[in-house]
Amino acid sequence: MRITSSAPTRIDLAGGTIDIWPLYLYHPDAQTLNVAISLRARAVITARRDGRVRLVSDDTGQTSEAAGWASLDLGGPLRLLARLVRHFRVDGIELETRADSPLGAGIAGSSALNVAVCGALAAWTGASPDPEALLHIAMNVEAQAIDVPTGVQDYRPAMYGGVSAIELGVDGVRRVALPVDPGELERRLVLAYTGASRNSGINNWDVMKRHIDGDRDVFDRFERIRDVAVAMREALVRADWPEVGRQVAAEWDNRKALAPGVSTPHIDALIASARAAGALAAKVCGAGGGGCLFSFCEPGAAAAVRQALADGGAQVLDFHIERDGLRMERHGQTG
Repeated sequence: MRITSSAPTRIDLAGGTIDIWPLYLYHPDAQTLNVAISLRARAVITARRDGRVRLVSDDTGQTSEAAGWASLDLGGPLRLLARLVRHFRVDGIELETRADSPLGAGIAGSSALNVAVCGALAAWTGASPDPEALLHIAMNVEAQAIDVPTGVQDYRPAMYGGVSAIELGVDGVRRVALPVDPGELERRLVLAYTGASRNSGINNWDVMKRHIDGDRDVFDRFERIRDVAVAMREALVRADWPEVGRQVAAEWDNRKALAPGVSTPHIDALIASARAAGALAAKVCGAGGGGCLFSFCEPGAAAAVRQALADGGAQVLDFHIERDGLRMERHGQTG
């Protein structure tokens, strides 16, 4: 028996970090906006006859093997995979993963991998395939693996795909598919990897602690980030692309002021080059400090923006907006 699965990564357009509980409870009408993209995380589960468990990361070349799920190393480099297999209590498998995106790209590759693996393990064991239940497992297990709180937005583009708003409130988290033409939005986005990976948990955790400790500047920045997300959502729905660009710029101005290291001299130089080539705005994906950035431009400027980023040393990434979320296929039969 063999199960293959994949889930898309995402570009976060606005509202990131505020999706970490309980930050959004302090900012009424908080929401994040994101778009699923075709750089997918992939998982393959195959049966073993010896009852052992073997984990393989094609991207890093790392492996981990144990006599069974109860013996897996929860502190090793493949701790996320180990914890997921232990949660589902699966023996007699090989779990192999790989990603289309660069390591530490800031486009929620670990969350997409998490959703892909959760979906595959649930299918393997016959556990409930309920999407929201799987999202809770993915979020909580990842928090255990990285030792800091996780946000809620990154798992939903991986599960559902599309262009979405993630509404955050006291009554829970709700994903709303936005009526945006994916082709028109895609023509205006240029995605590039800066060449430096980053750890998303570090900046977000520092910002969260400052917020909880009563840092007024951080609170006010999140108020503005919330307002930007509201305004950008309205602009996206009415296809007001110049206004979307203005809100991307406003999001970045507030985000890079949240903490030292969100931007770097290299990122600043790349964004300046993109703007000089015709981009309306640009911002780093995720928590910053490295990873990917995206530029927002009119379609006629996209080629020049791509070239400017490449000339600046970035790796321009080809993608399309992904309408589908989690995909799975089952091959063969048990027994």
